[in-house]
Amino acid sequence: MGALGHYLEEEGIATVGISLIRPQTENTKPPRALWVPFELGRPFGPPSDPAFQKRVILAALRLLERDTGPVVIEDFPDDDPRATPDSTWRPPFVPTAVATGPAESLAARLEAEILLLRGAHERWVARHRRTTIGLSGLSISECARYVADWLRGKAPPSPREGFSAPLILRFAVDDVKAYCLEAAAAGTAKPSSRQLGDWLWNETAAGAAIHALRVALQASEDERLKLIVSNFMVPAARVRTG
Repeated sequence: MGALGHYLEEEGIATVGISLIRPQTENTKPPRALWVPFELGRPFGPPSDPAFQKRVILAALRLLERDTGPVVIEDFPDDDPRATPDSTWRPPFVPTAVATGPAESLAARLEAEILLLRGAHERWVARHRRTTIGLSGLSISECARYVADWLRGKAPPSPREGFSAPLILRFAVDDVKAYCLEAAAAGTAKPSSRQLGDWLWNETAAGAAIHALRVALQASEDERLKLIVSNFMVPAARVRTG
C-alpha cells in the first residue's frame, strides 16, 4: 500500500496509511503513514471502542496537513487499552485434558465443545447483534463436523458447489475459531486478545484439534491443501514447533 500511495500522489490524490509493521513501512517509504503499536489485524485498536478508534483515524488524517516530506512516518503515542489482561475474565467453561490425544478423541471433543459453547455464543450475538461466523456457508455444527471428519482422516468432499474441499476446510476452521472467541467474550469482562488467544490455542478442544489437523495434513500429497493448512489455519505466533 505504501508503493500504491506514491502512484496515487503522482495523480494529485493525497494519501495516508496505517502501519502495523514499522520496518516494512520504513522500507517502502509511503508519502504519509501513522505507525500504530497494535497487533496485526487491528489497525485502529481494540474492537467495540469507537472513541479510541476515532482518535487513531484523526491522528492519521492530521498527517495530511503536514507540509514536510517526501516521506512522513509518525508514531501513534498510545498502546492498545485492551492489551492488558482483564483479571475478572473467566472462560465460558474449563475443559480438561484437551491438549493431547488421538485424532478420534479430539474430533469428538471438538464437536461436543461446540455444543457446550452454544449458550455463551448466543449471549454474545444477543449483545452485539452480529457475528463474524458465516464464511463457510455452513452451520457451526456442520463446521465442527466437517473439521472433525478431516481430523478422522475421511477427507470429506466439499459441501458447496464451486468451492474446493481444502477451501471449505479453511473457511470452516475460521468459523470455528470465530465462534469460540465470540463465545469466550460473551460476559461483561473485557479480555485482552492475548487472553482469548491463549485460551483458544492452549485450553480448548478446538485449538488442539486445529493444531493436530495442521500437522496431519502437512503430510498430504495435495499441494493446495498443504499450502492452506500451513499458512491459514494457525497464526504463525501460535504454531507449535515441538
